[in-house]
Amino acid sequence: MDGQRPTSGASPPAIPRLAASVIVLREAGPGFELLLVKRNPAQRFMGGFWVFPGGAVDAHEGADEAAQRAAAVRELREEAGIAGVDPGRLVRYSRWITPPVLSMRFDTHFFLALAPDGAVARCDGHECVELRWATPRALLADYERNAVALAPPTLRQIEQLATFGSAAELIEHARTHVVSPVLPRVAGSAEVARVALPGEAVAPAPGDV
Repeated sequence: MDGQRPTSGASPPAIPRLAASVIVLREAGPGFELLLVKRNPAQRFMGGFWVFPGGAVDAHEGADEAAQRAAAVRELREEAGIAGVDPGRLVRYSRWITPPVLSMRFDTHFFLALAPDGAVARCDGHECVELRWATPRALLADYERNAVALAPPTLRQIEQLATFGSAAELIEHARTHVVSPVLPRVAGSAEVARVALPGEAVAPAPGDV
């Protein structure tokens, strides 16, 4: 999902590590903007990709929803400098689990949050080296012209977010919809893995057999 190569299949699948991310929103009439951070290209995981702030849940934090919320708020503060978000006010939006054929796997829970009034985002300069606020449609346009690198979970969710007219409308929808795990699969055997959602076909890349 991030440029990893599929494993050989000789080993049992890696156990996904629990992780949490925050999709931070702010109204920007008309419409709304969301926050993305650019992972340090030197990072082993998602290096150079633009992502929602987030990271792994630490073992001592537990594995329940409270732990996910605490980790999401902590990572938002550390990676993007945004503090003051109440973990209890996060709204669950989606859940993505890395395909079992990849060597590094995460079970990532995504939450929505409105940016606190007056919040100024600042990237940490270590894990994340840039950040930007933009509308979903602007991000999709940049992706189409290869101006930003978006991994499948980020891209798919931005496509979904682009269908909403305001942050309030999006959050109201998320409060009532049922979150089911998204279980993508890896298609083909090219150097860079290509990911498809359940039921979606992926055309083979040149060189695939």
